[in-house]
Amino acid sequence: MPITLEQATGARLLTADEQELAVPATLRYTSADPQSVHFVFPPWISLDGEEVTWRFARVLLEQGMQTPAVLGNVHVRPYGPARTVVELRAEEGVAAVTFATSVLRRFLVSSLRVGD
Repeated sequence: MPITLEQATGARLLTADEQELAVPATLRYTSADPQSVHFVFPPWISLDGEEVTWRFARVLLEQGMQTPAVLGNVHVRPYGPARTVVELRAEEGVAAVTFATSVLRRFLVSSLRVGD
């Protein structure tokens, strides 16, 4: 039976005019999809008013917290000494969201425990 780990956290959406908008996010990992992580955002953050889920490689998140990493349309890189930025690039544009690196690190460690 698959095990799902969910961790609610806060994030900051970087806007085009260089402002930061606080947004809630849920970090999700499921043992049914052991190579991936999911970042879930509320409907009001999206252009179409639907909940947004970004799914990408867990290893990309791990690498991107140390040094810039890219896989497809997802870019992850350090953002100052204590934050990590995750960028999703799509036809509509780029969404850049920052997280506390310590929160992402705890989530990854927990996901490794669940996945092993």
